[in-house]
Amino acid sequence: MTVVDAHIHLWDLSHFSLSWFRHDLGLPRAASPADFRAAASGPLVERAERDETPQADLGPGPVSATAVQAGDTLAEMRWLRQIAAVDPVVRSVVLQYAPGPEGWAGLATPVLNDRVRGIRVATPGGAGDLSDVPGLDALCEGAAASGRVIEWLVRPEQLDAVAQVAVRHPHTTFVLCHLGLGAADPTPGWRDALQRVAAAPNAAAKFSGLMTGADDPGRLEALATTAYDAFGAERLMFGSDWPMSSRVASYRQLVDRVERAWGSRPDGFWGPVFARSYGL
Repeated sequence: MTVVDAHIHLWDLSHFSLSWFRHDLGLPRAASPADFRAAASGPLVERAERDETPQADLGPGPVSATAVQAGDTLAEMRWLRQIAAVDPVVRSVVLQYAPGPEGWAGLATPVLNDRVRGIRVATPGGAGDLSDVPGLDALCEGAAASGRVIEWLVRPEQLDAVAQVAVRHPHTTFVLCHLGLGAADPTPGWRDALQRVAAAPNAAAKFSGLMTGADDPGRLEALATTAYDAFGAERLMFGSDWPMSSRVASYRQLVDRVERAWGSRPDGFWGPVFARSYGL
């Protein structure tokens, strides 16, 4: 199985800072493309004592991956863009939305090129109705006009606002990171709100950032069912959230568990949906 990873992070704190980074998070000070390739080519989890299910064969690693900006500085944006220009695996990036006077993409406007395939609105601590995101409508219009996507990093209480933005901008493609849930506990309210986001045909989602510290195949299987029921086969894509995910599982263990949860559903999940959604 060939995997196209729609959601990894890269950084190097010797080149720029990350405001959220703390040593107690258990994360490295640098997460390079070479580190990612090494993680993705590591050994698969042993299943001998669990079942006879064939393991995923990733070959030398994912054929491509998209790096989602972890912070919001211009130095980091330039660093990521340079990686995407030369790296054989990490060939596209999604930059963070930081409002600014430069243009529709804010701080990212002067570094946009064909390797920048999306802009992410990361506001899980913001207003529930997204009213504190300045320039949001211009951002959505600019993304549509330039053939890019808008990603969302939000909490469940903001999903209804995401659905409303998707209806208001029918020509923009929106992609929800981590199902709007992440490692939080799924609730009936979250499931209902996810369905309302998915009701917009221009909305898609990443099955990413959902692993917890426990061996939780039942949780992932339930989330896969919920996500598939909402978005179907044509609007769901795999993302690892590496290296954040490395705190709870190796890359190969994560792929193994997600593969089990996804089961026999259409394999566009592992790459084609991402490529189509991001114009690659």
